[in-house]
Amino acid sequence: MSILSTTQALVMLALQSRMNSKVEAQWVSVRFPYLRAVVIEGAEAIEHHGWKWWKKQHCDLSQLQMELVDIWHFVLSELLIHTEDDQVLAVQKLLLVNITDVSCNVLRFDECDYDLDSLDLVSKLELLIGVSVARRVELGLFKSLMLDCQMDWDSLFRQYVSKNVLNFFRQDNGYKEGTYRKNWQGREDNEHLVEIMTLLNPEDENYPDLLYRELAKRYQL
Repeated sequence: MSILSTTQALVMLALQSRMNSKVEAQWVSVRFPYLRAVVIEGAEAIEHHGWKWWKKQHCDLSQLQMELVDIWHFVLSELLIHTEDDQVLAVQKLLLVNITDVSCNVLRFDECDYDLDSLDLVSKLELLIGVSVARRVELGLFKSLMLDCQMDWDSLFRQYVSKNVLNFFRQDNGYKEGTYRKNWQGREDNEHLVEIMTLLNPEDENYPDLLYRELAKRYQL
């Protein structure tokens, strides 16, 4: 698995801080419950994976990955809250995920030891929900979830930047005011985003602008 680079960490934290400021200028002092959002996104990820043993279900890997990217937005926000938006300090905390001892396979929670290697993906998502309710950020658990979702740090970075563009698009089109339409042509905007991402080159220096324009084109149809 690739390691999280300093540049990637800095870029993502800067983008997240900018997004949070767009939603609420005083977001650091307001201290929104970002880990509560992780709880909800974790449940949505379980839905995309499928958990009902009494019926046949299909795991939608692309949407499952996107839910993990959504979770990452809120994890970054929580880290930035802890550092009072000091992004250099937040980078130092974030890069600990590259250290083996921090990404160890055993997580202690609620007086129980959980061996991540022995847990299935849905069980790890349940554990993520539990630690988030307890207001804990567990980077090792998130890294384990990434591996289960066939993601590395490079793919997370690309998908994070893409979803960040979508979040700005939402805000620019009335998301906070309640006038934004999340469903277009019978599909959620997340699904359109995943499809558009396959059509564009993420290495293109104009990738964010191209992605934004394609979202705007579809939104107007």
